[in-house]
Amino acid sequence: MKKTLRELADLVDGSVIGDESVIITGVAGIKESSTGDITFISNPKYFKFLKTTKASAIIISDNLKDSLSGLSAIVSKNPYLAYAKIIMLIAEERKNHPSGISPHCIVEKTAKLGDNVSLSGFVFIDAYADIGEGTIIYPNCYIGKNVSLGRNCLIYSNVTIRENVKIGDNVIIHSGTVIGSDGFGYVTLPQGLKKIPQIGTVEICDDVEIGSNVSIDRATTGKTFIGKGTKIDNLVQIAHNVQIGENSVIVAQAGIAGSSKVGNWVTIAGQAGIVGHINIADGAVIAAQAGVIGDVGPKETVSGYPARPHRQAMRSYAFIQKLPELFEEMKNRKKEQSNGETKNNKK
Repeated sequence: MKKTLRELADLVDGSVIGDESVIITGVAGIKESSTGDITFISNPKYFKFLKTTKASAIIISDNLKDSLSGLSAIVSKNPYLAYAKIIMLIAEERKNHPSGISPHCIVEKTAKLGDNVSLSGFVFIDAYADIGEGTIIYPNCYIGKNVSLGRNCLIYSNVTIRENVKIGDNVIIHSGTVIGSDGFGYVTLPQGLKKIPQIGTVEICDDVEIGSNVSIDRATTGKTFIGKGTKIDNLVQIAHNVQIGENSVIVAQAGIAGSSKVGNWVTIAGQAGIVGHINIADGAVIAAQAGVIGDVGPKETVSGYPARPHRQAMRSYAFIQKLPELFEEMKNRKKEQSNGETKNNKK
């Protein structure tokens, strides 16, 4: 990227303070930046780095612009969003995805490929799969029978999409992820555990992004469902028949057990665990490492184990921190009581 500060300001709907002809060639954090970089600041605690940063320009909010110390800047209502837009511009320019159909991939005769589909080496497209226009598939991926994969999807290496799965447009799936693995279902018999066939499917809507090494199980019957715009981090487990709404965020190492329902705009933080057959309503926030064993209401924030309203959980943690002190106090009182009884007995 090589843009003037004015060109970038126009891109992010900002105004310029200082030299608008400054050439910007990259982006970086305020501590790591060097000449040619643009950085941003939105938190006052980073003001101390304004005097030492080597960045050529900075993105800042209007109420903080008096702290610039002579730096050229873009003034924006949302500095972080402006910074993200510039990063997206750079990412677009650096794209170098594979193109064309590799002679080392296998496409079954009954499979359908849309225009401008790119298949890398050792990709296997199984029978009756339908790959949408402009979709890119990296090496060593398996696309199963009857899979429907939408337009402009990006499937990184070593992804497995099993039979009958339906995926919408503009979906990104990172390396090592498995979509449509069998749900974890068994019935107990006298002779042991008998597997219940998992004959359902998975449906993933448009604009979903799925991180690396995620497992999304197919439904026992019916479908496991991921709503439009939802983002799933690395190492997440989503079990059979789970329903997730639109624009939700599920962070690394979270797990959602079978048949639970997650609403729209829900945040599930890292390492949270959700039992099966419960409802998490729209706008709820599940804090990191929470163990959710019951329904969560709209826009409710819960934490701890078992998960409870966040303020209540914080009070409980505060009491727990005082336990050693209380224990010592009880021990001293018991000792004083024992000494008093000894004195009385001597009298």
